[in-house]
Amino acid sequence: MRANLVAIGNSRGVRIPKAVLEQTGLKDEVDLEVRGSELVIRAARKPREGWAEAFREMAARGDDELLDPETMSEWDRTGWTW
Repeated sequence: MRANLVAIGNSRGVRIPKAVLEQTGLKDEVDLEVRGSELVIRAARKPREGWAEAFREMAARGDDELLDPETMSEWDRTGWTW
């Protein structure tokens, strides 16, 4: 698919057809990445998006133990609310 660059002040913009927006899930904010002479546009992700689900999966697998439990202090064991 081809699109024209349009002038927006001193910048340029690309009009993205509605069908492409629907297919990609692009909304109001996007992430831009330059790869050589290519421009990659992807839906913006929120910091830590998906972390809660990943932690739940880790806990379900029993893969959420400390790597070195010997480094925990008594305060770590009793002071924190886990």
